Amino acid sequence: MSSDEFNKASKKVQIASPYKMGELDVKLKEIRLNKKEQLTKQRAQSLGLPYANLSNISFTEEALRVVTKEEAEKYKIICFLYSNKEISLGVVDPENKDSLFFVKKLKDQFFNKNVVVYLISENSFQKVLSAYAKLPEIKDDRKGVKITEKDIEKFSEVKRFDQLADYIKKISTTEVLALLLSSGINLNASDIHIETESDQVKIRFRIDGMLHDVTSIPKDRGSVLSSRIKLVSGLKINVSDIPQDGSFVIFIKDEQVDVRISTLPTAYGESIVIRLLAFSKQDLTLEEIGLTKENAMFLEKGMERPNGMILNTGPTGSGKTTTLYSILKKLNKEGTKIITIEDPIEYHLKGINQSNVDIKKGYTFSVALRSIVRQDPDVIMVGEIRDSDTVDTAIQAALTGHLVLSTVHTNSAPGAVPRLISMEAKNFLLAPALNTVIGQRLVRRVCKHCKTEIKISDKDKSKIKEIFKESAGWVKEKINIENIDQYKFYKGKGCDVCGGIGYKGRIGIFEIINVNERIRNVIVKNENISEDELRKVAIKEGMSTMAQDGILKAIEGETSLEEVFRVT
Repeated sequence: MSSDEFNKASKKVQIASPYKMGELDVKLKEIRLNKKEQLTKQRAQSLGLPYANLSNISFTEEALRVVTKEEAEKYKIICFLYSNKEISLGVVDPENKDSLFFVKKLKDQFFNKNVVVYLISENSFQKVLSAYAKLPEIKDDRKGVKITEKDIEKFSEVKRFDQLADYIKKISTTEVLALLLSSGINLNASDIHIETESDQVKIRFRIDGMLHDVTSIPKDRGSVLSSRIKLVSGLKINVSDIPQDGSFVIFIKDEQVDVRISTLPTAYGESIVIRLLAFSKQDLTLEEIGLTKENAMFLEKGMERPNGMILNTGPTGSGKTTTLYSILKKLNKEGTKIITIEDPIEYHLKGINQSNVDIKKGYTFSVALRSIVRQDPDVIMVGEIRDSDTVDTAIQAALTGHLVLSTVHTNSAPGAVPRLISMEAKNFLLAPALNTVIGQRLVRRVCKHCKTEIKISDKDKSKIKEIFKESAGWVKEKINIENIDQYKFYKGKGCDVCGGIGYKGRIGIFEIINVNERIRNVIVKNENISEDELRKVAIKEGMSTMAQDGILKAIEGETSLEEVFRVT
């Protein structure tokens, strides 16, 4: 083609198109991009994910700070929406293992928010990535507050409440949070309560399940402390009239402490609760949680069966989750698939698929359980059985080849059966489904460093005799109730190690029903079986009560008699 011929052809193209040559290029590019967006949308539908086109969306600095630019480039993941309740993530390749793992990390970090994953195109991703250039250097807030060795050494002497009260008067207000966190970790506190009153801000520590008044600070210092807590946990500093939830992580040497924050508006200001979750302290075995040899044997019989139900009962804060996690840890072997449904996920277990319920979206325990069964698991853990639908689905799962673990809110192991029947469980299905029923409480351990022998009153001796009046055979062999004076009992005086409390740590006391043929027959034949009736049968079949287990632990010097009576 000659030069003249080419020019003539070009003019014809321009005449045929309403666009100039530059505009045509732009239009063709738009068409190609739209085609890519359509393909991405189709892929999202096939993967069952929501789709988002971010081409014309503006992005807040708050949203971009959720994922650093380096992480965005590495995992092809960005955050395009961040609100008080929800985080929206855009993912280019949701099937990539590294991307999936990073999404899981973000969900763990922002456990208090609804994290939604959208499929986005490469074009949308690049649009958001370019927005990072307009921001100042972004710090990775998700790494949280790192308390250094220097910080720990600075407050290492704080082992008693009176010392903490003295320190808090001397240090600057910006150091108060570090002091509270450091001393909370040193004293093994599970929660730190900061409560605004009319004339002061009270600080209390929950240690081994008991709240202790620690100190108080003026309200003006309390306001600064509140702002500091909100700042490091990603909460809105200027919001104090609605509840907020946040979190951050403390890294101390090889230990990770997950810090969860809850704020609540009250009459005089805000109430803030700081929960300290040390992951290294949750890796407990069945022996470490306080099971006797006999109770461990009963539990292991239920665990050895390939199907059936293991139920754990007790009030909130009685250690049920720790016990179930200890069981899962023992069951977690190669060739075994384990799926959990929890509300919320408290600790993350390696090698186990954990799912979180979402009531607002209709993802309840019963709905989740039906979905889990279709995943072909060997072991299922349901956080709690609350209604008839969950009961029915759990029983069916237990009868069709799955080992099901769950909790029921009753006061004792024998009380679980009538509770399930009240939720419309059928006796003839429940009886063959049950393997083991656990009842438990947590008692404080007597501090080993200040343990002192004490004499118990005649009233306490009578109480012990009454508790052991009905006992299983193996229990009777462990104690002579006619001669209580031969046994030693202890209490802690209080020392620096235990912070002057006299107790250090907690241990479980248990009652475990091994559901054998005799107990199954009793359940089937008695449609309206009572807690007392089942207790009597269970004791004859080898169950020790929680009170009996606690007293035996008191005789061994693990806890005090006073503590056993308090919880049972």
